[in-house]
Amino acid sequence: MGVLFQLAAYGCGLLTIAVLVMMFQLGRPLFVDGQFFSLLSQVWQPGQQLYGIYPMIIGSIRISFLALALSFPVSLGTAFLAAGLAPRPMQRWVLAMVRLMAGIPTVVYGFVAIFLLVPLVREHVSRGSGLNILTASLVLAVLIAPTMVVFFVNGLRGVDQSYCRATDALGATAVQRLLYLQLPQGWPTIVSGVIMGLGRAMGDTLVSLMVAGNSIGVPTSIVDSARTLTAHIALVIAADFASMEFASIFACGLVLYLFTMAVVIGLRMLVHLRTGSDR
Repeated sequence: MGVLFQLAAYGCGLLTIAVLVMMFQLGRPLFVDGQFFSLLSQVWQPGQQLYGIYPMIIGSIRISFLALALSFPVSLGTAFLAAGLAPRPMQRWVLAMVRLMAGIPTVVYGFVAIFLLVPLVREHVSRGSGLNILTASLVLAVLIAPTMVVFFVNGLRGVDQSYCRATDALGATAVQRLLYLQLPQGWPTIVSGVIMGLGRAMGDTLVSLMVAGNSIGVPTSIVDSARTLTAHIALVIAADFASMEFASIFACGLVLYLFTMAVVIGLRMLVHLRTGSDR
């Protein structure tokens, strides 16, 4: 059984590498012509033969990181309740609701946001259409919260119970046990939850496609409309396969892949340095 799991793990790793190789292969004309790096700094104006994805990169970064910033404190607080601060019946109820939220299709979140959240943002925050970075970030914050809560709870509950009993014997309160024992010990799993949340926010297509506005301009504030890399791929995928417009979507895919990989490696190094310093 252990060999089977190892083979599955190696297979997943090889599949991930194969996806990267495929994107490099299909986007090879961009590298041969030396256009890949110019696409990263140009604007998107196909009528003027400009196929830059810079506005989409900025839109993706702003929407995903704002969603993470909005969702992280709420997710961590919910995890605190479900991991020990709330009574046991309430803990089970909170986790049941979180799992239910995780199973709701993304398109449902986007559909509800169009009829409920967009009018509120349009009337009380901005005077535009209400389809902007803030709206998309709020919806994504709700979308990624269940994923992060599950990881956070697993990290907080994964602490050795002998340590918990020792803190209880010393007279520590539930809050003290959580802050000074469970939170430091569960740090690596919490970081994993942040990575998964950011990855889902960065990789989501439907929410950004439905409520971000899909503007091809460079956003300057959170109430501006924006287009993400994933939404751009979905909108351009039907273009002529031989056109530069179609080739640009592979630049989007490579940027998404490399950015996610850089974030994962950076956070993993942070965890490694933190655990090494604790020793």
